[in-house]
Amino acid sequence: MLLTLCVSSLRSLINDPDEPLPLHEVPAFARDSLGLNGLSLSTDLLKGAHRTDLEALRDRADKVACSCLLLEEIEPLPFAAADPVRAQTAIDRAQRVLRAAQILGCNSAAVRIEPADDPLASDRAVERLRKTVDFAERLEVNLLLAPHPGLTQQAEQVTDLLKRIGGFRIGTLPDFAAAAEASDPVVYLRRLTPYASVVIASTIAFDAPEALPDDESLQVEDLLADPVPVHTAYELAPMVEAVISVGFDITLSINYRGQGDPVLGILASRTALEAAIENAHERE
Repeated sequence: MLLTLCVSSLRSLINDPDEPLPLHEVPAFARDSLGLNGLSLSTDLLKGAHRTDLEALRDRADKVACSCLLLEEIEPLPFAAADPVRAQTAIDRAQRVLRAAQILGCNSAAVRIEPADDPLASDRAVERLRKTVDFAERLEVNLLLAPHPGLTQQAEQVTDLLKRIGGFRIGTLPDFAAAAEASDPVVYLRRLTPYASVVIASTIAFDAPEALPDDESLQVEDLLADPVPVHTAYELAPMVEAVISVGFDITLSINYRGQGDPVLGILASRTALEAAIENAHERE
């Protein structure tokens, strides 16, 4: 399982008014300081960037073996809008995101669908997304549907959309945070992960691990093992197991959304996820 970085986790460092972390230095930072092997980018971090900037970032990332894998559009797009002019803005924006993803060397781009309170909203979204998938096919980039309130809030809604849209370039972008809000997080991930090329491993807060008890039965391995941080917002282990149980063994992208030093949060996330992955494989 490849562990990668959602660059948005480092937003506070990138936007630091005193000593900002330049975006072109993020690939080396992720590889050398965080021990992660790829990048998931969001479009807000690329505001004002030109094609040459994207190409330079791609080349820097490839050079340090920390390639750009995903470009995610943060703002929901009005694919389901009744107004055809607004709907066309969604198609146009999605195509620009797909083109940027291709330039960055990403194999996937993700979009969100703006909620629409209309019985015909799903039909309209399917029609517009088919056009977008056709464009993605020409670029050889996958189009992923990210979770968002409305048409893609429930796993069943997402899989229904995928079946209706059709094609090999449409998929999902499961997110641990979205799964945690579902009635059954494990079922949610098992339904969506088979269609995913990336799973977002969102984390929020950690407690320091408990000290080992003074127990004579402890083995040497227990004493030498690094303590595993405990994620307090929701359990990570069942989510990792759910992802692995459906045969997913590609990319988990760490998205630390908590307070405090993002580097410490990302490193805690990596340690906790690595432990969960190892334990899940041992139980197979």
